[in-house]
Amino acid sequence: MAQVQDHSGTSVDPASEVRVSVQRLFAAGSGGGTVLCDGAMGSMLYGRGIFINRCYDELNVSQPDLVREVHTEYLQAGAVVIETNTFGANAMRLERYGLEGRVWEFNVAGVRLARECVNQMREKHASEAFVAGAMGPLGVRLGRDSKVTTGEAYAAFAQQVKALVEGGPGIGADLLIIETMTGMAEAQVAILAAKKEGGGIPVIVMVTVDSDGNCLDGVTAEDAARSMTKWGADALGCNCSEGPALVLSVIERMRKATNVPLAAMPNAGMPKSIDGRSIYLTSPEYMASFAKKFVKAGARFVGGCCGTTPAYTRAMRGALRALDAQAAGVEVVESGGPEPARKNSVEAIPLKDRSKIGAKIASGQFCTMVEIVTPKGFDPTKELEGAADMMRLGVDAINVPDSPRASARMSNISLCVQIQQRVGIETVLHYTCRDRNLLGIQSDLLGAASIGLKNILCLTGDPPKMGTYPDATAVFDVDAIGLTKIVRDLNHGMDIGGNPVGGSTGFTISVAANPGVVDIDNEVRRFAAKVEAGGEFGITQPVFDLRLLEKFLKRIEGFRIPMIAGIWPLTSVKNAEFMKNDLKVSMPDEILARMAAVSSPDAGKAEGILIAQEMLSEVRGQVQGVQVSAPFGKYKAAAQVLGLV
Repeated sequence: MAQVQDHSGTSVDPASEVRVSVQRLFAAGSGGGTVLCDGAMGSMLYGRGIFINRCYDELNVSQPDLVREVHTEYLQAGAVVIETNTFGANAMRLERYGLEGRVWEFNVAGVRLARECVNQMREKHASEAFVAGAMGPLGVRLGRDSKVTTGEAYAAFAQQVKALVEGGPGIGADLLIIETMTGMAEAQVAILAAKKEGGGIPVIVMVTVDSDGNCLDGVTAEDAARSMTKWGADALGCNCSEGPALVLSVIERMRKATNVPLAAMPNAGMPKSIDGRSIYLTSPEYMASFAKKFVKAGARFVGGCCGTTPAYTRAMRGALRALDAQAAGVEVVESGGPEPARKNSVEAIPLKDRSKIGAKIASGQFCTMVEIVTPKGFDPTKELEGAADMMRLGVDAINVPDSPRASARMSNISLCVQIQQRVGIETVLHYTCRDRNLLGIQSDLLGAASIGLKNILCLTGDPPKMGTYPDATAVFDVDAIGLTKIVRDLNHGMDIGGNPVGGSTGFTISVAANPGVVDIDNEVRRFAAKVEAGGEFGITQPVFDLRLLEKFLKRIEGFRIPMIAGIWPLTSVKNAEFMKNDLKVSMPDEILARMAAVSSPDAGKAEGILIAQEMLSEVRGQVQGVQVSAPFGKYKAAAQVLGLV
């Protein structure tokens, strides 16, 4: 981690001292340690209740304490470079709000706030940090048919640059970060303004790219790198875009075209709407794994963009420290929180010794599971009787969902305990991140281990707005990837802070997969992250299209773990249409046609069981087990699918 301090004890001009420190920072970026930058400002302000129709740059003046809080959190998380809250503080963007006359005010205020936080960090913790003046695009297209001339664009950028560097290094910005450039015409003008009007401070320039890794004007990553190098960028790279995997591929391509330091600052993947808000479900742990890959690909400035928070910065700091320690021959444990000491880690119990399911998975035997949903009331008699029937028929385990579709139901932990203690068959506890914060998650998992629940399926969880109480609050401190890592650490005897818990919890760790999802590339990336986080076997959503399952299994060959296929016996054509339209499960037209052709409700149930039996027969040679659902509590139907009755 680049942390530059002057230990000479001699008296030097403060501005000169800062300038030298910044140059050393870039020198380190050229061949030494990695420089950790902060994450999103806009996402953090949005999370604090600032609506997206506000001018975020104006908050530097109207709500400065809010901006200070964000800067301070990033510094405390380990950022060495923080960006000013001035991404849109140029005249052309501010004109949308009628604020084009306040460019100087907003930029100077933005630098002052960041500088105050950096100075406070230096005084309290003797920790060096730097202020980067953030510059985003003008919000207008430059080029042959543009209504804005190159001269007008230069004037807008130059005005912002002069405000950002006002007072010189140590007072104004220490460096400039020009980011999210969509095309080379605008990038060239921005670089020219920064180099001519910036007083000689270093300039980092980053582009955003499409799904093919090219700039939005069609210029390739390689050509963009060559051009920005020629125009004088001190460092260059890629930010925002569609998440860390895409940015990594762009950095790898740019490295072949330039020798200047590279910068990688992706967003947290494409956002999803959860509970009425845009939520980025890429976890800090997933981002941290890519921080290491960025460095190995040649990046020296690493940070985050939209959707990333101080939790991501903290996780990346752990990953980067681990790389630095490895280079020095020191072993360090990575963590999304405070780095746990290796001395607290214990060896995990072998998979075969953790549970009956673990033993079957470890030995390669075929597993059978039946899903039993908890009741909406408090009487589990029917569910316990169903579990007892499944045990007598030879089913290996009962899977118990965690309030599926965010419905209000009895605790699945309670039902799992009752099934194991009163029936005697092993359970697989579905555990979601929707309803608990990190402390609640750890408490539940330690409690589950203490009462003998040893099989965990790690899930993100359905948002409350899908369920019976749409106004309920969603938590989502972590997603399924982060939860998987928490369970893995508990298996190594460490809690979320790296503190000892008295031994290995001995959980088997299963993770979910959906071969039929529309964005299969993202699903494959997330599944890879789940495996890297500690997933030991996978359980799929219901499979009705064998071709999609086969394609998914092909895509995960490089990180394949044992897979359990989900099987759902349909009950009617209405049930099939619900699965397709409401649950977004891939449903082939031929299956819909078969269910529509039946002559009675009983015939529909029989046809659904037959289809499920055919699917089980087809997948048996490709997976290591099946999880059969019992729709509407029809446990006999699940047994029929398995050929047990």
